[in-house]
Amino acid sequence: MEYRCFEIDESEGVAHVRMCRPDELNTMVPEFWRELPEIIAELSDGGRTRVVVLSSTGKHFCAGMDLAVLTGAGVGDRSEAITEQGRQRAALRYNVLHLQGAFTALERARMPVLAAVQGGCVGGAVDMVTAADCRYATADAWFCIQEINIGMTADVGTLQRLPKLIAEGVVRELAYTGRRMDAERAASVGLVNEVFDDHEAMLSGVHEIAAEIASKSPLAVHGTKEMINYTRDHSVDDSLAYIAAWQTGMFQPADMTECFNARSEGRDPKFEDLGPVRKGL
Repeated sequence: MEYRCFEIDESEGVAHVRMCRPDELNTMVPEFWRELPEIIAELSDGGRTRVVVLSSTGKHFCAGMDLAVLTGAGVGDRSEAITEQGRQRAALRYNVLHLQGAFTALERARMPVLAAVQGGCVGGAVDMVTAADCRYATADAWFCIQEINIGMTADVGTLQRLPKLIAEGVVRELAYTGRRMDAERAASVGLVNEVFDDHEAMLSGVHEIAAEIASKSPLAVHGTKEMINYTRDHSVDDSLAYIAAWQTGMFQPADMTECFNARSEGRDPKFEDLGPVRKGL
């Protein structure tokens, strides 16, 4: 399938999803919000993809939301057609939830998502990468919670996810001032895992990490992501109870046996894909 905002390549369990509108700074036009969750859901449900690399093209990673989205045009918002104020505000709320869902799809995917950032990562782009599992950057990358600079409160995930990734005081400074945070500081505070010299080196390095993840048991990786996400939002006791219940159903000896056999035989282990899932039935 062809998309306006993205290009997709798949190889050996790694899906490379690239934003492909560099001349427009990869702004998040209305189509973006429909395409991204559709792509991620299809990759996750298909069961062949073990890792997603989310990258971009051009000078900047992404300049954030397009004006058409900020005004509600073209993204399913029909609140202007409603004249009664309460109903209009209720419809607007659902439009915001729709936008949030596009990034929550990254968290809910069965496989890890690795974001590779070059140049500017602005506004909605920060919302997006905070929903990824890991973030990597070029030396010239920078991050900006742009919403405060245009008189609004960020509402698509940054203020909810970023405080769970880096120190709250740093989040508050960035969110209140709208200042840019460069790649070096982003790495020092833990927002990005690694900084690379340039775009080519970053993509090479991130694909190397993706390949290493793809070589592991997909079921074990899926379970690991599920547990880390759950633990982030729950107590230690609740999380221990959840992993105990998860293991009761999901822990099977086949992949562990394959690891031991491969090691004794001096070869790389081979694992089955997760396999497809069918939703909505």
